[in-house]
Amino acid sequence: MVELRKRKAPAQAPAAERKAKKVQESTVSRKPDVPKAISDDKAPKVGDKLDLDNFGGDIETDEGQKTTLKDLVDASEAGVVLFTYPRASTPGCTKQACLFRDNYDSITESGLSVYGLSADSPKANTTFKTKQRLQYPLLCNPTATLIAALGLKKSPKGTIRGIFAIDKEGKILILQAGGPDATLDAARNLAAGLKKPSSGDETRHASPPAKDD
Repeated sequence: MVELRKRKAPAQAPAAERKAKKVQESTVSRKPDVPKAISDDKAPKVGDKLDLDNFGGDIETDEGQKTTLKDLVDASEAGVVLFTYPRASTPGCTKQACLFRDNYDSITESGLSVYGLSADSPKANTTFKTKQRLQYPLLCNPTATLIAALGLKKSPKGTIRGIFAIDKEGKILILQAGGPDATLDAARNLAAGLKKPSSGDETRHASPPAKDD
């Protein structure tokens, strides 16, 4: 009679080692909140000069006023900053909108105008703006024409969080995807570079001081 040999179970690692491995496998590394370049090949790039007469189509303010990107740029002093957000009154979008609210003055001192842009309805954005006491307009683009033109439309539906900035001549200064903090940092860095020095920062002497005899 042939004796059947039992297969030995594979040796198990000590409990502490198994636990450490499990924790390691379940840990998701957090990526830094930095803007990313738009991957859409059809989207414009930083440095491009847009034909504002035919870019992005009509949009609407939270107050129901029809406008275009060209109108916004023409009305600005130095250009326009648009931050895009997926949906009004959601946690990430609320954080982003409030960051721009709290840093509004430091950005607009450079002559830039600030707007939020989403595919939400005027009603949703009005509620959002009122509740969060936002001092800047929220732009509504339910058809996502402008959002798509910027390369910030998800497929098949949705909006990618990001930031776009353009100067008075139609040159793109910023066009990136990123989280709430990263979009604000990009806007603040741009504004700091455009900001004119105050009278207190300028050289006091029009010509070098006379040397002593």
